[in-house]
Amino acid sequence: MNWHAVAAIFTYEMKRFFRTMGQSLVSPVISTVLYFVVFGAAIGSRIEEIDGVSYGAFIVPGLIMLSLLTQSVSNASFGIYFPRFSGTIYEFLAAPISATEMVLGFVGAAAAKSLLIGIVILATSAFFVPLSIAHPVWMVVFMLLTAFTFSLLGFIIGLWADGFEKLQIIPLLIITPLTFLGGSFYSINLLPPFWKSVSMFNPVVYLVSGFRWSFNEVADVSVGLSLAITCLFLLLCLATIGWMFRTGYRLKT
Repeated sequence: MNWHAVAAIFTYEMKRFFRTMGQSLVSPVISTVLYFVVFGAAIGSRIEEIDGVSYGAFIVPGLIMLSLLTQSVSNASFGIYFPRFSGTIYEFLAAPISATEMVLGFVGAAAAKSLLIGIVILATSAFFVPLSIAHPVWMVVFMLLTAFTFSLLGFIIGLWADGFEKLQIIPLLIITPLTFLGGSFYSINLLPPFWKSVSMFNPVVYLVSGFRWSFNEVADVSVGLSLAITCLFLLLCLATIGWMFRTGYRLKT
């Protein structure tokens, strides 16, 4: 394993992140504050508790997961798309580094960026609602799995897209709606039976449920199932990226 190459890619991507700190970090935090104002203050005043948890504290895991998902996909997709757009991707392909090392560098940096944003949002949430983390280790596990899994998905999108318009299609039309419909701001147990059954096909439900359990020990589905679905999606993304590099899909054209 050429760790020098991995570190070089990782460092370059992180420097780009810190150069655009206003857009990369401040903007998600401001959006989260607005969510707290709208959902926590306006709606929260009408909904006292869900499953014994105050509504403000109930939506904190969903807000963090919303940012983790969207930022992981966005950072990873742009990180690999820009070298393709500028033509520097051929320098990576010609360099003495393997596909694994290349993926580790780009995906690791994207995951690190989204984790940093998630931690900042978690700290910001403490100013609005009293937070309690029942299982901090499992919280970290779910954050790491989510960040790396959706960074891999973003990497796939960045390889697939052949224009900036396509780069935004899946995050805007698929990822964000699935997140809002995945129980980020409500419990799926409140839904009618038919719509609850439909929600079970949404992978984000399992991520949010497992992550929320680590905070309040409240979950819509079992924690073991949440973990299994997340790991399955992770393996599916790894298999897809492996196929892309073996076939040269969108890498050599």
